[in-house]
Amino acid sequence: MRSYESQTHKQLELIREISTEKQTKTLPAKRVNIVQVKLVREKSLLYKDRKIRSPRDAYELIREFLGDVDREHFIVLCLDIKNQPTCIQVVHIGNLNSSIVHPREVLKSAILSNAASIIVAHNHPSNVSDPSPEDIEVTKRLTQAGEILGVELLDHLILCTDSFHSLKESGYL
Repeated sequence: MRSYESQTHKQLELIREISTEKQTKTLPAKRVNIVQVKLVREKSLLYKDRKIRSPRDAYELIREFLGDVDREHFIVLCLDIKNQPTCIQVVHIGNLNSSIVHPREVLKSAILSNAASIIVAHNHPSNVSDPSPEDIEVTKRLTQAGEILGVELLDHLILCTDSFHSLKESGYL
């Protein structure tokens, strides 16, 4: 029994020594990166109407921007206080029938471009413009996040080849 107690005592002493050594050692300095966050213009397009006055105006501008894509693209259209478009960003490219959307990614370009409001849109490659339960849920989340950050979500459009669906006009906003 005595040998067991002395072995335990030795182990406890060793643990105390290691703990004391760790406390007296100073950690190397942590390198902190100095960064700059900014929007980078990739290209531009001319918008002759200057203002977005209706969901149809937004649809036509985003449809021109998107062209014929074969997968689901989630787009954010940033607007100034006069509803003039300032920038368009593809937030996510999904597969044939889904796109993962997070409010942080949607609102990032809105914040960086000092947008007063946004319109989000995504295409349905199936060419059926009815909103899915996921479309309605993401609209609610974006509305809540926008309210917190002071960026109003004006509409969520679902685009098809020759038609669109406005979630605002359907009462979801």
